[in-house]
Parts: sequence; C-alpha cells; structure tokens
Amino acid sequence: MSDPIKPLPDHLGRLFEAGLRRRYQGPRGRYAPSPTGPLHRGNLSTALLSWLVTRLQGGEWLLRIDDLDRPRNRPGAVAGILADLHWLGLRWDGPPLMQSERRGLYASTLSWLRRSGALYPCRCSRRLLADISAPHGAVAVYPGTCAGLDPAWGPIGGRLPSWRLRLPPGRLRWRDQLAAAGDLEGPSQVGDVVLRRADGLIAYHLATAVDELSLGISDVVRGHDLWPATAAQVAVMAALGYPAPTYWHGPLLLDGSGQRLAKRSGAEGLGALRDQGLDGPAVVGLLAAELDLVPRGSRISAAELLEDLKNRPVSPQHLKLQDSTAGGLKLEGPSRQGLSLELPLRRLVASQMGATLNPHQT
Repeated sequence: MSDPIKPLPDHLGRLFEAGLRRRYQGPRGRYAPSPTGPLHRGNLSTALLSWLVTRLQGGEWLLRIDDLDRPRNRPGAVAGILADLHWLGLRWDGPPLMQSERRGLYASTLSWLRRSGALYPCRCSRRLLADISAPHGAVAVYPGTCAGLDPAWGPIGGRLPSWRLRLPPGRLRWRDQLAAAGDLEGPSQVGDVVLRRADGLIAYHLATAVDELSLGISDVVRGHDLWPATAAQVAVMAALGYPAPTYWHGPLLLDGSGQRLAKRSGAEGLGALRDQGLDGPAVVGLLAAELDLVPRGSRISAAELLEDLKNRPVSPQHLKLQDSTAGGLKLEGPSRQGLSLELPLRRLVASQMGATLNPHQT
C-alpha cells in the first residue's frame, strides 16, 4: 500500500480500510453495466465470465449500476438489466448498488484530493483535446497544458473547468490474469486524469476506483478494450494510498467484420435471441462456446457450466498462471489456485489482441 498525499479524513480512511480487509477475507467480484440501453451479447458474455470467475473461487458477486451519466441513461434500462441477468441464471449477492446513490462518497473523496493539492483545474476544450496527436495509434496522453497555470476553480465566461489528477513520476502497475500485466509510466504514458467533468459530473475513473476500494472488490472482470483505462483507475487508488484489485481483461465478442459489439451499433441482445427461439441454457451455451469454454451447440445452464468448470482437472499449466501473470508484482489480496477457464481465455485474448503468449505464461 502506498502513502496518500496527506492523511485521509477519518470517515474515508475507515471506509477504505474496511474495504481492504474485506478484499483479504476472500474473493469478491462485481458486474457494473451502465443503464444506457439493453445489454447486448458482449455485455452478457462479460457478465457470465465475471460471475464464473467469482463463483469458481467461492466468492461474492455484486451488481453495481453505473448510472452517474444521467443524460445517457434510458428509462427502463435498469429493470431490463436485472431481468436479463436473472433470466440467464446469474444471481448476485445483496441488493443492486446504484452509483447515483453514492455521489456523497465520490464528492467527499474529490474534495479531499483537491484540498490535498492533487488536482488542478483544466479549461482545455474538446476540440483542443481532439487535436492532441497519438503517434503510432497509441492512446492520446494529456500534455499538461493547464498543469502550470494559476488555479482558477470558478466559472470563466460562464464555463466551469474540469478537474484533473496530477500524476507524479513513476510506474503504474497492476496484476492481470488474462491480458498483459500493467506497467506504464504515469505522466508520459497515461497523463493527468479527469476526475470531475466540466459539466460538474463525477468522472468514471474516480467513481470506479472509489467503488472498487470501498466495496472490497478483489477481482475486476471486463473486456480487454478497457485495459488502457485501468491505469487511470490505478492512479486514483494510488493517490488514495491503496492497491488495485486483480484484473481479468477477457475476450470480446466481435461482429462479422471483426468489430467489437456495442450498444450504439444496435448489437443484438437477449430479445433478439429469444425471438430466435433460444432459451436460457441455449444462450448460456452460445456465450460459453464463444469464450471457448464449451463446444459449439452446447445447451447448458449457468449453474451447470459452473459445476462443469469446477470438476475439470486443473493442469500444472494453470497452476503456473498465479505466479506468471503477476509480472513481478507483489500479489495483493487473497491467494488463488489456478482456474480451469484461465488458459483458454488467455489464448483467446492473445489472438484477438494480435499478441503472442509469453511461453513462461502458458
């Protein structure tokens, strides 16, 4: 655990310490969809994988609804998400957690970071930021245009600034069970992170980092397209003085042209699959086959798939993964045995990302 910029307020310190203790008590995962429309097959695949990873380790699985971005939320989407997960047999522990009901926690954390001198106001326009070049297809890194200016937090010309987290020199590292372990230089490869948007909304990276810490999340499962966003969340956790969870950046479901399925493109969801006459076991079998966990054409419920994976022999190759995927990092959180789904998923992730598996990781 790293040291925060200055001591946390008592209420935040107690909350994050309790979350860290909960993480060490045993695995705890989460699925965190945004209520911007019906879940498509890619979302459902991630939900199934997250549920399997957590349940295979005997852990608790939480459902968190990321509904902070009010303009993008759609009426009825939350009810649809709950119904779809229930229909697939993916039961969660406890009531669903709504980020919109946790705004006070995010605001308190943001206020402490600002008082600590970790933030600065940024007035760069979207157009200016869009002009930042990213050579060789890399993710654009904010060049620190506003970092050295006198901090003016109030409105200028009727516009408020966004608030950025100033990243100190050093590496941001995290453990990943399926994709490459994270190891990026903060200022040059990640850049200063927006934690409050210019429209006043709490940014995704702050809310996500605070939730992972306060809820004691040990394992975060999501698509490998979100691998670059992990560094920003690890940076927030480091600023608060706490280690990141273990990440599982898994395979994506792709359309016929090899593009990631997305809500904005109208990717098919459960409604379309049900219209084709598929029931729950048929859909679970379809998703599991696309994850290379069962043969094509399988019909299997979520509970049956879980039992099947529990009963599969774990090879010495799987047992090596716990050490090899750490990438030299100090392991944080409960110890794990190799899971029977790791090796096929790692191969699928590597093939999608155009990477070659390190022979020491197979």
